[in-house]
Parts: sequence; structure tokens; C-alpha cells
Amino acid sequence: MGGVQHLFRIPDTVRVSLRRMDLRLLRYFVAVAEERHFGRAADRLHMTQPPLSRAIRQLEADLGAVLLHRSASGVTLTAAGTVLYGDARALLEQADQVRARVGAAEGATITIGTIADSAEDAGSRLAAAFRQRNPGVHVRIREADFTDPTAGLRSGLADIAVTRTPFNRTGITTLVLRSDPVGVVLRADDPLAGRDRLHLGDLADRQWFQLPEGTDPIWRAYWNGTARGGRLRDGPVVRTITECMQGTLWNGTIGMMPLGHALPDGLICVPLAGMRPSRLVLAWKKSSTDPLIRSFTRIAAESYRPAPAAG
Repeated sequence: MGGVQHLFRIPDTVRVSLRRMDLRLLRYFVAVAEERHFGRAADRLHMTQPPLSRAIRQLEADLGAVLLHRSASGVTLTAAGTVLYGDARALLEQADQVRARVGAAEGATITIGTIADSAEDAGSRLAAAFRQRNPGVHVRIREADFTDPTAGLRSGLADIAVTRTPFNRTGITTLVLRSDPVGVVLRADDPLAGRDRLHLGDLADRQWFQLPEGTDPIWRAYWNGTARGGRLRDGPVVRTITECMQGTLWNGTIGMMPLGHALPDGLICVPLAGMRPSRLVLAWKKSSTDPLIRSFTRIAAESYRPAPAAG
């Protein structure tokens, strides 16, 4: 960090010489503090656990303070760790802002992929916070249809995606924002529409929407109410939310959606028992080193994650 130390305002509470620390160690510590577990933090950082543990030990030695209470179930922050966590987050954020401002001066752009109303689900506060911390960065929104659960991320058409699981996450990192139970969408005059909840067995004789051939098989099976690798339920092929809604209204074809979404008149969503919830996530490529993506994910983590537990 030697060449950029003067760019950062270092709080007095961080009693450490910057010559003995670097941003890499601080990122490691923040990941452990937020995940509360060395294994999960190592996965998040795309490294193995032993070098991560050694790096945290080195950081503690440099600071002359124990930062974490370690146990078989995970870690919690000590008093010193709590102080460092807050200051490290601020320092890392400033570092990313410096990189983002440099990028903005060069006309930086970030493309956010979305599916259906996933961007709306993520909340306007993410957009407001990102604009505030990354002024001058141009944001493009790319809406994909249901054939690509990565919303253009895997094909390189998006830098980061606001989407839903489950899908094949090979080479992709995700941050869970929220977990939503799902329901089955029926016409309001359907004989099953008055039920408090339904099971898949109640819908065995119905036509279900299908996603096109070539769609991620994990994603395709989930939204068809089918076990992974099982035979898909019969029904028309759809690509968009509008096709689904109109297909239910006109033909009574059924499909699933997260609960709590507004529906057109004439449709109702009944909770579906026994189905795994759908998780709203941010997704980005594991290989990415883009500071704008780090800034976006950090803002999301602040908005949706609980504070690390202190011991």
C-alpha cells in the first residue's frame, strides 16, 4: 500500500503501522468476520483454509492482539476484532472507491443482468447506495429471459447479475440476499385456488410451463416442479414472465413463482409445500477483480447481512 497511504483517512482506533499490513490481509479478515467460519471464508476468497488461517495469525501477530474467538462451530470477534472489522471495512471501501473513481474518469461502465423483476426485488436502496459511492460510473441494465438464469453473466453480456437460484454455479460466486418460499400460480376460478397450501401431488394432472431445451437443467427442473434429472412435466414452452401469466389466464397452465409478488387480476398464488425456497442472489464470476463489482457486492452485504457476532 506504500504508494497510496496518503489517500486514506485512517481512524485513530486502528493502532497499527500500515507498513506492516496490506489490503489483502484486511480482505481476508473481513471475509472471516462476516462468514464467521474459516471454511466458508476460504470458499468465498477462492483459496484453501490453511493459508487463510496463517494469514489471520500473522495479522494478529502484527497487531499484537487476538482478533477472533475460535471454536469448533466457527468464530466470533473479540473486542479488538470488532474495532478492526469496522475500520477495515471503511479502509477497503475507500480503496475500492479510489479505484472506481479512477475508472469513472476513464468512462467506466458496469452492466447488471436481471431476470423478470429480480432487480426490483433487490431494492432501490442498492441502486442509491451504489450511485452515491460510485459517482460518474455508467450503469447498464440488461434484462434476460428465463432461458439464462445467469442473466448474461456466463456469456459475458453482464458484469454482475441479480437473479435467483438454483442453477449451475460453476465458476460463479453468489451472495444470498433473501430466501423466498414459492407458490403455484392458478386462475382465481381454479378449484384449487381456495386452498391454504398445495402439494405437488395435488397438481399431478396439470399442464406445467416448461423452459426451452438447452436451458440450465438445474434451473429448468426446479421451475417445472421436477426433481433434478427427473422427467419434466408436460406443458407449453415459455421464455418470459408475460408468457407465463397469459398462459395461466387463457389456458389454465400452471407454474411457480416466489410468494409475495403482485399478480394481475384473475390470478392467485397458493403456497406450495415441500418445495425448496428460491434464493434471490447477486452473482459474479469468480475470476473477476473489478473494483466496481466488489463495491456493488459490499453494498449488498451491508444491506442484507447481519453484523458479525462479537464474543
